[in-house]
Amino acid sequence: MNAFANIFPPLELMLEMEPEELAPFVLKHISTLGSINRYNYTLSTNPDLSEYAGGNLRQVQENIMESFAWLERELLVAPSPGQTGEWRILTRKGKKLLEEENFDAYKSEGLLPSDNLHPIIVRKVKPLFLRGDYDTAIFQAFKAVEVMVRRTGKYTKGDYGVSLMRKAFNPTDGKLTNTHSEQSEKQAMSDLFAGAIGLFKNPVSHRDIEGIKPQEAVDYISVANCLLKMVDPDL
Repeated sequence: MNAFANIFPPLELMLEMEPEELAPFVLKHISTLGSINRYNYTLSTNPDLSEYAGGNLRQVQENIMESFAWLERELLVAPSPGQTGEWRILTRKGKKLLEEENFDAYKSEGLLPSDNLHPIIVRKVKPLFLRGDYDTAIFQAFKAVEVMVRRTGKYTKGDYGVSLMRKAFNPTDGKLTNTHSEQSEKQAMSDLFAGAIGLFKNPVSHRDIEGIKPQEAVDYISVANCLLKMVDPDL
């Protein structure tokens, strides 16, 4: 079995991950070996790495080396005693992070494909979802909606939450109200945004929500994704 394919996430996902998101997988790979010379990741003669990367070998190597640099900066790996050169082992801090990482959550990646997601959801929410931090992912998704409404309507930082939604989509004078809609539709839009923020953002901003399943998180995030697309003037 290919050691890289068995440890690292699917290649398409790996290529879009930030260094700190990829770092736990590098840690896990190092832990299976005990220690590693970091330049082993740059060798095109590594058959497992080449098979995993396919035609993206150079990009995969660069992403792993970026993650390695991040691991060193955060003192998650350190020089290996008794070995010269670039050999590294996991530090106590690195081992603790590895124990806390929920690698099984990445198996849910297919539930939240990037194709139809707003760029903000891909950048700020999907990494949290992939780590299994579902309540935070939901919060960040609806926070993104709030920020987009505030930015598009040119409101101040003092405007937030349900009250911001009611102001922005006020059927009479809301800046984001569709003036061509029927009165009932204007009210429905106000209710939709206010209800979504009140139901999905506010509870997870005040407390941890236990027991959220991956598909349930996807359903909530999808609502936020839809609302974002409705108010983003650049789409």
